[in-house]
Amino acid sequence: MNVLLKRVRRWTVFFIVGLVVSGATAIPVPTELQAAVRVLGEDLSANGFIPESMAVWLRTLRDGIRETSARAPFMFYGTDWLAFGHFMIALAFVGALRDPLRNRWLYQFGMIACAAVPIWAFVFGPIRGIPLWWRVIDASFGVIGFVPMWLCNRLIGRIESLKEGGQPGL
Repeated sequence: MNVLLKRVRRWTVFFIVGLVVSGATAIPVPTELQAAVRVLGEDLSANGFIPESMAVWLRTLRDGIRETSARAPFMFYGTDWLAFGHFMIALAFVGALRDPLRNRWLYQFGMIACAAVPIWAFVFGPIRGIPLWWRVIDASFGVIGFVPMWLCNRLIGRIESLKEGGQPGL
């Protein structure tokens, strides 16, 4: 049972770290753009390594971020709040880390939230003019996040079964 709890906690830490890193990347958007330009070049094609259709989108982002930074930097306050949301959800999972069995509902909530990410990306992406390949990347965060949530929920079920004296399920 202790081995199973350790697995749950490891997957929970993985999920928390993923939320924190993902949230942290939402704050310095103009700085990230500058780094991308330094790495990929001003045309954001990486000397032709990146397909032109992708480079066109990256240049659209570059121009939009530059224009927003110059004319309406307050718009990035929205990404600050996006980061805040990630940090607060990560903080909630500290409760699951401390007592996974009592807080199993958090893993179930996490699965629902992660399952909603692709739906959100594919509903709002076209409305906002986001290319399909970018929406697939966004959706993948939900798919990746779902895996540890599902594993934790399943492992907790096994632990509960063992505590009740039943046979452990897979």
